Amino acid sequence: MIELVAAAAAAVPLAAGWSWHALQLRRRITDARRDPLTGLATRAEFEERAAASLLRGPRVVMVLDLDGFKQINDALGHAAGDEVIRIVGRRLAAWADQHGGIVARLGGDEFAAVLPVLSYADLDRTMDGLGEQLTVPAVFEDCEVPVGFSAGVVWSHPRQVPNPGLAGWLRRADEAMYLAKRSGGGWHLAVGPDPALPTVNGRRKGRRGSSGVAA
Repeated sequence: MIELVAAAAAAVPLAAGWSWHALQLRRRITDARRDPLTGLATRAEFEERAAASLLRGPRVVMVLDLDGFKQINDALGHAAGDEVIRIVGRRLAAWADQHGGIVARLGGDEFAAVLPVLSYADLDRTMDGLGEQLTVPAVFEDCEVPVGFSAGVVWSHPRQVPNPGLAGWLRRADEAMYLAKRSGGGWHLAVGPDPALPTVNGRRKGRRGSSGVAA
């Protein structure tokens, strides 16, 4: 009996050690799936979850870019830009949660989301709500910083033929975002899955990563 008690006592620190390592491993896995600045899903995590969501019914795919972000960095510094990104990330996360969607930071000041929307009326209400939440000025060091955005959205359906998949829907939403930005901001709805603008290296011509021009 004494030997059993001694063995059990000796196993306690070992079990505690394994539990600590397991907890650290889970934390590292979670951190790897989260953008360090906003806490939103990374691109890889987003693509996995969004692709699964697209199979479950009609969805809206959105690509969003902040307006005037370079000017914020130039005028107030990158710390201010980072704070605006953090604030926008929190607002987008709250908005996506309200609608049962998923949102991610793709990089820089660009975000993407996939969420269920069943009608044009619902889409109008959903996007109007996003505008109300997102355009409240951010505060950095007691200074109010205006927040503007351009968003492109496209409706996807699992029975769409042809169905371009998540990458194709994001490509189409990116085109709509570009048109929204050229029109002064807000959001623009693309119709259908087929690209309407020229493609370079698999991306919209003029987009970062295609011809080297940011747009």
